[in-house]
Amino acid sequence: MIRNTFLLLDGIGEKRERRLWKEGVLNWEDFFLCSEILDIYGEKKKVYDEFLYRASEALEAGDFLFFSKNLKKREHWRLFDEFLQHALCLDIETNGFNPEKGGYVTVVGLYSIRGYKALIRGENLSEESLQEALSEYKYLITFYGSIFDIPFLKKEFPTLQIENLPHFDLFFAGKRLGIQGGLKKLESLFLIERKEEIKGLNGYDAVKFWNSYLKGNSESLELLISYNKADTENLFKLGKIFYEMLRTQAGIEEYLKNGTKRNSHKIS
Repeated sequence: MIRNTFLLLDGIGEKRERRLWKEGVLNWEDFFLCSEILDIYGEKKKVYDEFLYRASEALEAGDFLFFSKNLKKREHWRLFDEFLQHALCLDIETNGFNPEKGGYVTVVGLYSIRGYKALIRGENLSEESLQEALSEYKYLITFYGSIFDIPFLKKEFPTLQIENLPHFDLFFAGKRLGIQGGLKKLESLFLIERKEEIKGLNGYDAVKFWNSYLKGNSESLELLISYNKADTENLFKLGKIFYEMLRTQAGIEEYLKNGTKRNSHKIS
């Protein structure tokens, strides 16, 4: 989807982007082939061409910082298919308190196409280990993470570098699609299953599991990890669903399906 995106260009909003698509300029290559399109010609066209060439080079190089800087956060979903191989689903568990009142992170769950990894307080969770794990990825997927998970992590690990990753927050993606509710509700809505032993569990149960583990119950930690693993794995599944829905909402599918052709007088 990012290759169909013109919102990167200064002065191009969603309406003008759709007008470009309607004119048959469906991707960056189409744009390069035009000598003029709409009111874009001359020096303005040259500036836009140069910027899109830079974007294309950045994409080929996997330069996520370019897109973090130049693409509005609400549009980071457009990177999903290109950065899929380098995407990380993140979900944290806590002891149930706010950081200001003694709250701390108990588990950081990390899921990607490579599999699942849990960073556990008192075992392998530290700012260094988390930063090392994050450094392997170029794209972040969370559910309400921009409001909860990331600020919580930053309070516990103040120098953690995480905000520079392009971030697909599924809570706000759902809101944009008119779909409200927490992760468990959305899993049910889209028929995303969990293992029988963790069905019906919620964040309060996760806190109880941690407290039980602190009292010496190792099975409680196993359940906590299973619960967190399901959260992160299902973020990936929900991300795929929301990405396709957002593509449809943006309107690009309509023009790709219709095979819109460019007007010949606008081709260089």
